[in-house]
Amino acid sequence: PCPIEPLHNLPLPPPSHFSHLYKPNAEGKTVVIGIEGSANKVGVGVLCYDPSTQTYQTLSNPRKTYVSPKGCGFLPKETSWHHQAHVVPLIRAALNEAYPNESNPERHLSAIAFTLGPGMGGPLKSCAMAARSLSLLWKIPLIAVNHCIAHVEMGRVATSASDPVVLYVSGGNTQVIAYSDGRYRIFGETIDIAVGNCLDRFARVVGLSNDPSPGYNIELEARRHSRETPLKFVELPYVVKGMDVSFSGLLTFIEDLTRRKDFAKDGRKRSETQFTTADLCYSLQETIFAMLIEITERTMAHCGQNSVLIVGGVGCNKRLQGMMADMVCDRGGTLCAMDHRYCIDNGAMIAQAGMFGLQFGSEDMLVKMEDTECRQRFRTDQVEVVWRPKTRGQHL
Repeated sequence: PCPIEPLHNLPLPPPSHFSHLYKPNAEGKTVVIGIEGSANKVGVGVLCYDPSTQTYQTLSNPRKTYVSPKGCGFLPKETSWHHQAHVVPLIRAALNEAYPNESNPERHLSAIAFTLGPGMGGPLKSCAMAARSLSLLWKIPLIAVNHCIAHVEMGRVATSASDPVVLYVSGGNTQVIAYSDGRYRIFGETIDIAVGNCLDRFARVVGLSNDPSPGYNIELEARRHSRETPLKFVELPYVVKGMDVSFSGLLTFIEDLTRRKDFAKDGRKRSETQFTTADLCYSLQETIFAMLIEITERTMAHCGQNSVLIVGGVGCNKRLQGMMADMVCDRGGTLCAMDHRYCIDNGAMIAQAGMFGLQFGSEDMLVKMEDTECRQRFRTDQVEVVWRPKTRGQHL
């Protein structure tokens, strides 16, 4: 259970204040089921708020990942088929895990949350259709959730971080975020491809597997060193433009390196000028993570913050966490990081953001059926964060 007090949110309105929107269950608890399916992972989470202890607790959080063949990315059509095949079994599994030995576990639910966007159109629509159907079947309200905000709020709750600078790094997003004046403001971001997309595409170039994920396999390659065979750092383009970063040119550069004669594809260096796949993975990680830490530190200085929260699938990379911890420690701050259970896309994070929207009566999130069309482009700063106190906008 995660207490609400360390978050320093606004005082929680009593359920009677929004009795026209939702009702707690027979035990007086508010329970939300969340469905996530914006990319290659489909997940369902059940989250409970207990007013007696003022805590949030994840009751279940199963998910399935569509793993594309080696050398290929995941396409919208095949990913949609995967989500359609697994979303109903995952809903059953989540409810059975949350409420074992109950024939009608859905009676505990107060609302159903789903990812409105951003993400891939087909997968988003597949999961939204499931959410709409359950809302009509169970007669409970729908909550439309911004995927990016769900990552941030899940991180805040899981790590008890009240007001951190957020580094959001995933396959589709790269943003440095800080809260100001009722919204999550984007202080820096990628101007082309996301960091996770850069890692995934390079993994395909050098023939790494997509199982469990290309980025994780790059991380493993980057650790392959010993005293006898130390890793070689290959200098790569370092592209920071003000508060923004760029990865497309860096990716093109490192892809070209794999076509040079100096690239030892079999992993055996025959001269000092040669480099291996492990060397390139190590160099790629060191370069792009340094870029991300630079713009994060600049945001910390601008906002006067001393804590950093890392969210998103790339956020569970141990090397990124280590480099960020060193920077934050030098500034006398704290790092808030999570493992794969909550960094990687999951249903509980959608339920958590949906829970906040439900309890505070967010007009942006509590939508009618006709307003549930998915939005592939849906920026973090487009949603009013009604559960946090408004500041005077001193960071802007």
